[in-house]
Amino acid sequence: MPVPAETFEPPVFDVRRPELVRPVRIDRAGKVGPTRGQVAGKGWRRTSHGYYLPARFTADTPEQRIVEAAVALGPDDAVTGWAALRWLGAGEFEGVHLGRELPVPLLVDDHRVDAPPGAFITAERRQRDDRRVVDGLSVTHPLRSVCFEMRFAPTLVEAVKIFDLAAQSDMVSKEEADAYVLRLSGWTGVGRCREAIALGDENTWSRMETEMRLLWRGIGLLNLVSNHPVFDEAGNHIGTPDLLDLDHGVVGEYDGSLHLEGRQRAKDIRREGAFRRLGLEYVTMVAADRRDPSDFLRRTRDACRRAGRDRTGRWTVTPPAWWVPTTTVEERRALTSEQRSRMLHRRAG
Repeated sequence: MPVPAETFEPPVFDVRRPELVRPVRIDRAGKVGPTRGQVAGKGWRRTSHGYYLPARFTADTPEQRIVEAAVALGPDDAVTGWAALRWLGAGEFEGVHLGRELPVPLLVDDHRVDAPPGAFITAERRQRDDRRVVDGLSVTHPLRSVCFEMRFAPTLVEAVKIFDLAAQSDMVSKEEADAYVLRLSGWTGVGRCREAIALGDENTWSRMETEMRLLWRGIGLLNLVSNHPVFDEAGNHIGTPDLLDLDHGVVGEYDGSLHLEGRQRAKDIRREGAFRRLGLEYVTMVAADRRDPSDFLRRTRDACRRAGRDRTGRWTVTPPAWWVPTTTVEERRALTSEQRSRMLHRRAG
């Protein structure tokens, strides 16, 4: 007798990913999969051509969506782009843009392969070291994956955000990406990829910080550091601003909805006061500035003019000898597990 959908347990995708399940094919006996009669009912969900899961198993996580798309892969194919980065541990790649789910990109040998629902096919040429198997899934390595996303990003700003997110997760460094993109001469979108790497930052903690940094660069503020600790003359850590213009001494902060809450708002005000006491000027960007940044940029120029009148040098970004730096991918990769847990908990999404 066929196993009912309500009690059928599909196979776990991989023992290291026990929360994910592998779609199954039709089984005439109804033991290791549904019968043809069963899939005609409401208890089963078709994940792709010829594959099913009990309807109670939903694709409500990026990882489960990736697993369901990957059934179309041949032995030499791989998941790439945002989905590979997510699988490799870059949690900020959620597979969503402007509220819509992004398709899972699949790198295949034969472009005639039909893309399963929620996926798309790319048959670009590959290089010898592009592919690896991680937790039972074939994925392209981080450099191939992030360059794929940057090359096909709709705008340069989006491409820079992609690099920043990958670097935030320590998947790629600027040096590694610069070297890798040399191998992509003539590939679609390689020019945008190169530009994005040049504009990228290894220590940006959110997409909004990327936007703010690029807005400042657009008005000629080029000597910028992201999330770099600021110290007073005695070596005391005063704070770590989202953005700092080293030439003028202007701090930039992006305030999302979290910053409107009472306790966080009080903390922000105290922090602003501490920066100002060192002679730093302060500019805040809010959500409304994204739609029309003209007033934010006007406030920034005003702050630069004010800061130019105070050259007392009561602040520095040079850390004291005891400080463990974490502003580059290389520095973060060198941390112990305990140090990562203690020092990097503040990095935001």
